Amino acid sequence: MGVPAFFRWLSRKYPSIIVHCVEEKGKECNGVRIPVDTTKPNPNEVEFDNLYLDMNGIIHPCTHPEDKPAPKNEDEMMVAIFEYIDRLFNIVRPRRVLYMAIDGVAPRAKMNQQRSRRFRASKEGVELVEEKSRVREEVIQKGGYLPPEEIKERFDSNCITPGTEFMDNLAQCLRYYVAERLTNDPGWKNIVVFLSDASVPGEGEHKIMDFIRRQRGQPNHDPNTHHCLCGADADLIMLGLATHEPNFTIIREEFKPNKPRPCGLCGQTGHEIKACQGMPREKQGQHDEFANTMPAAEQEFIFIRLCVLREYLARELTMASLPFPFDFERSVDDWVFMCFFVGNDFLPHLPSLEIREGAIDRLVGIYKDVVHKTGGYLTQNGYVNLERVEMIMQAVGVAEDNIFKKRKDDDENFKRRNKEKRKRMKVSMMKMMLIFWLYSLNSFYRIFVSSAGPSDGADSRGVKRKADDSDSEPEPEDNVRLWEEGWKQRYYKNKFDVDATDEDFRRKVVQSYVEGLCWVLRYYYQGCASWKWYFPFHYAPFASDFKDIKDMFSDFEKNTKPFKPLEQLMGVFPAASGNFLPPTWRNLMSSPDSPIIDFYPDDFAIDLNGKKYAWQGVALLPFVDERRLRAALADVYPDLTSEEKRRNSLGSDVLFLGKSHPLFDFIHELYRTESNEGTEIPAELCHGIQGRLNLDDDPILPDNTVRSPVPMLRDVSQNTAIGVKFKDPPYPDGFVFKAVLLPGAKIPSKVLKPEDWVRGNGQPWRPQLGFNPNRQQAHLDQSGFRALGYVHIYIFNIINVKTSKKKKKKVEHSCFPEFPVKVVQTFCIFTFTSVRQIRTAVRAPVSPEIGRCVDNSCTVLHSLFIYDENLSQDTGGPLHSRDTSPQTTDPLPNWSCWGMLRLV
Repeated sequence: MGVPAFFRWLSRKYPSIIVHCVEEKGKECNGVRIPVDTTKPNPNEVEFDNLYLDMNGIIHPCTHPEDKPAPKNEDEMMVAIFEYIDRLFNIVRPRRVLYMAIDGVAPRAKMNQQRSRRFRASKEGVELVEEKSRVREEVIQKGGYLPPEEIKERFDSNCITPGTEFMDNLAQCLRYYVAERLTNDPGWKNIVVFLSDASVPGEGEHKIMDFIRRQRGQPNHDPNTHHCLCGADADLIMLGLATHEPNFTIIREEFKPNKPRPCGLCGQTGHEIKACQGMPREKQGQHDEFANTMPAAEQEFIFIRLCVLREYLARELTMASLPFPFDFERSVDDWVFMCFFVGNDFLPHLPSLEIREGAIDRLVGIYKDVVHKTGGYLTQNGYVNLERVEMIMQAVGVAEDNIFKKRKDDDENFKRRNKEKRKRMKVSMMKMMLIFWLYSLNSFYRIFVSSAGPSDGADSRGVKRKADDSDSEPEPEDNVRLWEEGWKQRYYKNKFDVDATDEDFRRKVVQSYVEGLCWVLRYYYQGCASWKWYFPFHYAPFASDFKDIKDMFSDFEKNTKPFKPLEQLMGVFPAASGNFLPPTWRNLMSSPDSPIIDFYPDDFAIDLNGKKYAWQGVALLPFVDERRLRAALADVYPDLTSEEKRRNSLGSDVLFLGKSHPLFDFIHELYRTESNEGTEIPAELCHGIQGRLNLDDDPILPDNTVRSPVPMLRDVSQNTAIGVKFKDPPYPDGFVFKAVLLPGAKIPSKVLKPEDWVRGNGQPWRPQLGFNPNRQQAHLDQSGFRALGYVHIYIFNIINVKTSKKKKKKVEHSCFPEFPVKVVQTFCIFTFTSVRQIRTAVRAPVSPEIGRCVDNSCTVLHSLFIYDENLSQDTGGPLHSRDTSPQTTDPLPNWSCWGMLRLV
């Protein structure tokens, strides 16, 4: 799940780490789709060796998307997942390895968070159904119209958990998908594919990290391998830094806030369910010909370059006059460790540290002040020096009182500014312009008239609740009041129900948190230290409570084992999701006589803990007692069927490759000789990758037909792929993976320039566009600026048209038939601003792709505002680029405004 707000903070503080992906699209010829040739060089001007997919970040948006209709059935979900992987493969184009990792059984420390999320999802689903039923009844009673209620079984996203039939089916579908692509796609012919499905224990991203870590420890590993990891969790950035690989890039979907979501009752955008008025849908076009034809914008991807982040951190963490030698790699590890204090998947963040309040910058500042006294770094190879950490925590503790008071002042100031802003914006033109762009010009006039009228009565349309109404919502009572004296006593009394004078209890909480810090860092750098450990409280202690922590932790219990898949389901599922479990197991969740019925409350409290929204609060669920759970399951284990026993067993990674790969004949020979002993991979045949191979129980073999588990997809009748079980290279107990740059590793060329760090040098700083610092630039010549100038003057003249007091004057222009001047003026003000921005932007060097985008924009504006015979002969083409791509020189036809909007 990652660290909330971490990526937003990081991308704003270090903007050059972001690069927008260039994606080549497939073409269609005579109704036949021509796929992208991924054997060609990467259009992003960088070549990646390995692509790693954290599959849960793909499965969730493909099975229950938020911005488009959900798939109708499981088969469509699988096809959507295949298409998503194809798209990522097309962008990244790995040349050696594709590693797909699905979340398996997680460590107990993670299961607590999974349990909270699944109980919340179940509770929110029930509340949503109740709210929809209530609002529907109210709307119908008032005479409103709503579409007939669809009788459709709701997709329970809780099934995306190891041990369910859905995850078992997904594993089979991915095996088919890999075989089909290795057989038919030329871009896959030389890569090795690893599939770690939900039967393999461990979180997806940590299975990937374990693979990288164990390969780095082998003598044949290439230290200059270029890794690309796909995932939306912010903690992947810290995991990437923890590998100390010089070439590590993360690809993720670009987050675009405030996307309009349709109402769950009427399907229209612009309001939520609780504000639905049941108004008829407005026609789109004269005959409603444009209804449901506006496609949702395809999600774009961005690259996060960790090599550039390392440049930023090198500048920020470098310290002079240290009493010990400065080691940048060790300082990066300390930075990763300090980020844990602001929250992660395993520990609640400290009350005084919030990312939005600059907590990481505060910690770095304290770290740089205190490190001179510590005598060394906080961490080494994933192990924590608690004596030095205590010095950092005590420095934070000294400032806690001021932090809480400043937080309260900032919150009050924010509310005051918001209230003033709402008053200023009440009759603002911004609302009208936003409505204009969301709807068409055909409906704009009606919206304009209604929004310009008196607003004392109820709105006749189903729109969002007015911003002013938010003041009427009572804020949750904060009994802790951290900004007032006695905050520590109130905190422990309200959150833990103990007195702050109970020193033993406070030390117990601090000790558990210290163990958690050690566990998380070990997890990031060495792998799972204990499958059983977890933080047994809902809240964190204060930084000032970290006293005498040096001897609070020694080591974790050895040789712990993960839960089995069905056992984990019993530990994280609410009773409402019991249908994914065997009947007798399900009965333990709901029967009043169950010895563990208290693990599955029907309702539970959510403590907002100073936050505004429920999803930010703390779900106060009882912790699962492992011993009681296992004792209860011992009585129902005999009821499992053979299929359920298979799904409850732990599996193995599978390696796939095609017939043209050098390792193919070696693996084929293993099957021919029926070798049952584990066989080491010859490193020279597989890009230095090492591990142990075992024959698969249900293998994919060449010349054997691979049946499609999805009816809408064809079988692979002439299969050329082969699959075999794979196990990472083993290491002795107690082995420590070194968190260092490997010998022979080449640091990438610097992107940031020294003068970019000097403040006040008067030079505007611009980040590098793309991976290639020498990419070809585009520019506007005189004709381009002349075309923009005509647009500028034309819009300016329209804006200054005088309006008659007696009658609204009509604008005699074919682009704006039958629209009042005020409406056209409003539209032109918006366009006027856009043109000025374009004129400013094109004066700076831009890439050919951006140049072509500006070219199209200029041409559209030229056609919309300037088009007549004289101007069209004078202006010519608006943009001329240094690249050789053809440019349009003829102005576009004089389209209608509706058509223009649909084009934009």
